[in-house]
Amino acid sequence: MPKSDYLKLADTIAAEIANGALKPGDRLPPQRSFAYERKIAVSTASRVYAELLRRGLVVGEVGRGTFVSGDARRGAAAPGEPRGIRIDLEFNYPMLPDQTALIAKSLVGLENPAGLDAALRQATSIGTPSVRSVAAAYLSQGAWSPSPDQLVFTGNGRQSIAAALASVVPTGGRCGVEALTYPFIKGIAARLGISLVPLAMDELGVRPDAVEEAHREAHLSAIYIQPAVQNPLGMTMTPARRADLLRVVERLNLPVIEDNVYGFLDNEPPLAALAPESSIVIDSLSKRVAPGLTLGFIVPPQRLRESVMASVRSGGWTASGFAFAAAERMMGDGIIAELSRQKRLDAGARQKLAADRLSAFEIRANENSYHLWLTLPAHWRSQTFVAAAAKRDIALTPSTTFAVTPGHAPNAVRLALASPTMDQLDAGLQTLAAMLNAREYDFESTE
Repeated sequence: MPKSDYLKLADTIAAEIANGALKPGDRLPPQRSFAYERKIAVSTASRVYAELLRRGLVVGEVGRGTFVSGDARRGAAAPGEPRGIRIDLEFNYPMLPDQTALIAKSLVGLENPAGLDAALRQATSIGTPSVRSVAAAYLSQGAWSPSPDQLVFTGNGRQSIAAALASVVPTGGRCGVEALTYPFIKGIAARLGISLVPLAMDELGVRPDAVEEAHREAHLSAIYIQPAVQNPLGMTMTPARRADLLRVVERLNLPVIEDNVYGFLDNEPPLAALAPESSIVIDSLSKRVAPGLTLGFIVPPQRLRESVMASVRSGGWTASGFAFAAAERMMGDGIIAELSRQKRLDAGARQKLAADRLSAFEIRANENSYHLWLTLPAHWRSQTFVAAAAKRDIALTPSTTFAVTPGHAPNAVRLALASPTMDQLDAGLQTLAAMLNAREYDFESTE
C-alpha cells in the first residue's frame, strides 16, 4: 500500500475518534483482525497503528492491546496546566498552610528602595559572588559540597534541564533516560532536536547494563536520571547501584544530568559526591518553596561550566534579579531549610494516609515523597481510569505521560499527593479505592 493510502486509513480512524464513533477506552481490534476487516496486509495495519500511536490518539498496553486515548494529547505530551479541578492529584507543588507567613518574614525590607533597586537590575547566568556563596552552602548535602565557582542559575528547574541538555548533547544526538521519566523532558528534547533513548529499569532504578547496551547500539551523548525520589516511581538509588552505574558512565565517558529537584525529601547526596567530573546536578526552589517564587540551579563540573553558561544565555533562561534577591534571603536565613524540614514531615504523613487507604492495591512509593505509583487491577485500563476519576472531579496522571516509548506504558497511574488538603486527599483516596474495587461497567452504571 502506498504511503498516502495507509495515512488516509489512519486519518479515517482519527476521524472516527474525533466524531465519537470510537470513544476513549475503546479497544481497537488486533492488527491481524483489523487487516482482515480492511482487506489490507498485516504489515500495513501495523503502520496504521504506529501512526495512530505517533499522533497520541491511541495507547498500547502490554498484554492487553491498543485503546483509544482518554486525552489525545496525553499520548505524546506532558501534562497541561492545573485545571482547577476539586481534588488535584496530578500536579505536585507542596504548599504548607503557614509557609506564606514564613516567606513574608524573610522578604521584609526587599520592598525598600535600596533593596528593590538591586533586585530590579539585569542579572547574569552566574548571579553575584554573594548569591553563589549562599547557594553553594545551601545546596550542600551529606558528602557533597559544591564550590560557589561551579554554580550557574536559571529561572526554574525545567530551564536548568534544557540548558544542561543543550550543553552536552548536540542537535541530532541521543540522550539516555529512564523508561518512565519526568514528562517535560520529552518536550524539552524535542525542541532541542535530541532523541531520547529509554533505559530499562528495575526496583533500584536505571540498570547499568541498559546504559551499556544503549550506548553500544548507537552512541549516547549523555544520560538524564533522577537518582533520588524518582518521578514517577518514587525510588531512591541505593549506594551500591549508584557505584555500579557510575563505573559504567565513567568508563563510557558519559556526562550524567542528575535531576535532584526532589532530593530535599531524601538523605542521599547527589551522584556528584562520588563522581564530580561526570555529574551535572540540577535543582530548583519550586518544590522546596513555591511555584510562584523559584530559581533554577545547575552545578556542572568546572570543565563544562562555560558551555552551560552559553546555553543559558542563548536560551534566554537567565533568572530575574528579583528571584535572585528573594532566594538569597531565604537560603541565607534558613527559611528554605525550615520549609524543607516541614515538607518532609508533611509528605510522610500524606504517604501514610495513602498507604492506609490503598492498602489492598499495588503501590510503589518513597515514604518521604509527594507521589506514588498505583498499578491498576486487570479490569481497569489506565486511560479509562483517569477519565472515570475525572468524572468524580479527581485529576490523575496516566502512565502514558511518563513513558518515553509511545504505546508501551504499564497499566498504572501516578498520584501526586501535594496539592489537596488532608481532608480532600482522604476523600479522594477513598473514592479511588471504591473505584478500584468496582468493574468499569459497574462504575459507569452509577453515572
